[in-house]
Amino acid sequence: MMSGYVRRTLSCRNFFMLRSSALQGFDATHIIRSPINTQIFDNNRDLSVPAANFIIESRRSFAKGRRLKDEAGVSTIEVPPNVGPNIKASAMSQMEAAMAALSTELSKLRTGRASPGMLDHIIVETGGIKMPLNRIAVVSVMDPKTLSVNPYDPETLKQLENAIVSSPLGLNPKADGERLIAVIPPLTKEHMQAMTKLVAKSCEDARQSIRRARQKAMDAIKKLYSSLPKDDIKRLEKEVDDLTKKFIKNAEDTCKAKEKEISQG
Repeated sequence: MMSGYVRRTLSCRNFFMLRSSALQGFDATHIIRSPINTQIFDNNRDLSVPAANFIIESRRSFAKGRRLKDEAGVSTIEVPPNVGPNIKASAMSQMEAAMAALSTELSKLRTGRASPGMLDHIIVETGGIKMPLNRIAVVSVMDPKTLSVNPYDPETLKQLENAIVSSPLGLNPKADGERLIAVIPPLTKEHMQAMTKLVAKSCEDARQSIRRARQKAMDAIKKLYSSLPKDDIKRLEKEVDDLTKKFIKNAEDTCKAKEKEISQG
């Protein structure tokens, strides 16, 4: 290990001495022939390249290696073939999440028609633990105006009743053996107007989420301007725009259906 270190040190020493000799016009080829370097160079081989040429060739080799590195660097800027589909899939996933959030919000709004999902958002505290109602009871529709709530544990019946009464739905369930019966009261005009405003707000929130997903996709596409052909860029942007229009229309149609349901009482 020590001998290797010495050899590397002497090699660096010889190089700098050669460079200094070339700049001053001296012949430094005898350095290579020095007996101290017999372990590095072959004594039977004479050095035919002058010191100045040796340095020039070394610099050329270094420059050539740098160019190769630059060329290799450019060649590595290669766009994976699935980058476009990945951007589109990511945008679609975010837009689907926006639709799921919209459906959840609309399900919380009471209409004049019984729906099992209208109680899903209610949180029930039992045994010191807060849980969604649909995890501790089964909600079913008895008729268009009546819900049945069947707890998995009959001991939680009272907690279920208190949670439903405390919710903003305006329901007043009654115990019927080991279950609760909740009659859906008709909507007042004021209640209908309030629900309609909430639907409009939820719809706008969904639109904004979908547009944010579109903007993120467009920002990702812009980063590919120097890597993909213009035709591919335009095609990908059009696909994202079409996807945006499709999801916004779905959100608006869903909200219109909810408004119609509210107006029918």
